[in-house]
Amino acid sequence: MKSPTAAKATSSDISTAGPALKDLPGAHRGARGTRIRRQLPTSPWLFAAPGLAVVAVFILYPFISTLNNAFTDKRTLIPGEYVGLANFRELLHDDMFWIGLRNSTLYVIVVVPALVLLPLLLAMLVQKHIPGITFFRSAFYTPVVASIVVVGLIWVWMLDERGLVNAVLEAVGVGKVGFLSDQWLLLFSAMAVTVWKGLGYYMIIYLAALANVPRELHEAAAVDGAGAVRRFLSVTVPAVRSTMVLVGALSSVAAFKVFSEVYLMAGPTGGPAGEDTTLVMLVQRVGTGLTGRVGYASAISVVVFVVTVALMLLVLRADRKEDA
Repeated sequence: MKSPTAAKATSSDISTAGPALKDLPGAHRGARGTRIRRQLPTSPWLFAAPGLAVVAVFILYPFISTLNNAFTDKRTLIPGEYVGLANFRELLHDDMFWIGLRNSTLYVIVVVPALVLLPLLLAMLVQKHIPGITFFRSAFYTPVVASIVVVGLIWVWMLDERGLVNAVLEAVGVGKVGFLSDQWLLLFSAMAVTVWKGLGYYMIIYLAALANVPRELHEAAAVDGAGAVRRFLSVTVPAVRSTMVLVGALSSVAAFKVFSEVYLMAGPTGGPAGEDTTLVMLVQRVGTGLTGRVGYASAISVVVFVVTVALMLLVLRADRKEDA
């Protein structure tokens, strides 16, 4: 413990540190005479500036520009003029818009429940310590890292009339099935590809959640006589419910904005008579090219944004009701 005399000496040394310290703005001496520079109020913003710049250039500015274009008749090579709500009124009478909305909504209804439940079951399977499970973990995750273009082309070749799937069906006497020529079969085939590619990604999320579930809960339930199904419903599901909400929110937004799978399997026209067109495909079709209607495509994009935000809010609201 320092004596009062030593303490006074230290204070005296600090006060007479010399003129060099005074020449440095925002600097002072520590208890042992070491120089300490005070943090400027703008220092945190300097570290955040690169990330904020990326967000402003690639997210905020395109969003504001799209919102502004939605109220104009802008085309690819024509600036356009303000037309108010004319683009949104036109949407109400556009048959292709309603077809796209129907397909995107159906995509959410079918794909989201599958991507919430199936990856959870898959994660419970690969979580077990059995011989060869490492190979299956890698195999289940492989579609995630594969390019969606490559995946789409592989499935197109497999589902083609002369593809592997039809060859097998024909060999067993079922006959050929028009997976890529029938309106509904094509759409559900694209959904199957989306689920197949997303299984591994959401499986990893569930694996992280399952690792935090205490094993004692399963053991206690087993002692009470609960079977595998009962333990799944009473222990596993409540423990990972917040993760299920997260997966539901992510998959619902991704499903409503689906583009690549349907585009690769149905083609630029959106399948037979365009009946498999989704909203994002409609934005691409209407807003691109030398005569692209940028203003009208922006209006469709605004609708897509509003619906995706509404989907996320519905999922979060449902989660809050369960908590209450």
